Amino acid sequence: MSAGNDGGRPVRRPLGLPGRPRDGEWLEPAFELLPEQGPAPAPAQAPVAAEARVVHQKSAPPAADAREPGGPGLRAELEAVLMVVDEPVTEARLAGVLERPRAEVAAALHELSAEYGAQGRGFDLRLVAGGWRFYSRDTCSEAVDRFLLDGQQARLTQAALETLAVVAYRQPVSRSRVSAVRGVNCDGVMRTLVQRGLVEEAGSEPETGAILYRTTNYFLERMGLRGLDELPELAPFLPEVDDVEAESLEGTMIAEAVAAAAAQAADGSGEADRAAPDR
Repeated sequence: MSAGNDGGRPVRRPLGLPGRPRDGEWLEPAFELLPEQGPAPAPAQAPVAAEARVVHQKSAPPAADAREPGGPGLRAELEAVLMVVDEPVTEARLAGVLERPRAEVAAALHELSAEYGAQGRGFDLRLVAGGWRFYSRDTCSEAVDRFLLDGQQARLTQAALETLAVVAYRQPVSRSRVSAVRGVNCDGVMRTLVQRGLVEEAGSEPETGAILYRTTNYFLERMGLRGLDELPELAPFLPEVDDVEAESLEGTMIAEAVAAAAAQAADGSGEADRAAPDR
């Protein structure tokens, strides 16, 4: 090794010719140390500070509400979720799934609903039965009916509609009470409404133990109502008290006239019977 090597490393000294050692060569050390060089200069402080800054930036935790760059926005996520639901979803449920504040989710839902209405889309985003869901627009109902029904009508009968109305306005109500209001037995109609998911059991009466019935969320959904408080008032559809009294009075007068005519006819036939032998 040459004398130009780094300091502090041992270097073997040169020996004499083979077979002809120098005098006193055996007393010389086999290795000798070269003089050590001075310490290396300290690196500049700027790179160290820059490296420290980089390490600090890497170790900093990401923000809690940070979103992945280029990811879908809140409106897109809401549309994707609402496309796969089978029943209306509440704002609280959507906020929990999407990990967003409920107020932000509610504002986005109302914006989407207004946007669809302004653009005249074939569907609406409606708040029904306490939740949000996509529905086909009313103006496109004929096309939807032709596609789904294909000429078949799956409508409720008049008896089922009357029974459903009684349950909606009197709920919770028993079958016997519904039958008393309608004036006919409605057991079969109630079973049909339960099978279609429009009516469900709601406990029993403490006094009689009769099963009580009430409308379901599916009923609200089919009727397009947010809640039972949006049911129309019955007063505009009921006859006035004077009309009821007039009809009752008219019926009484007719009944009395019929009874008098029948009595007169009976008296006439009796007199004819008594006069017959004299002739």
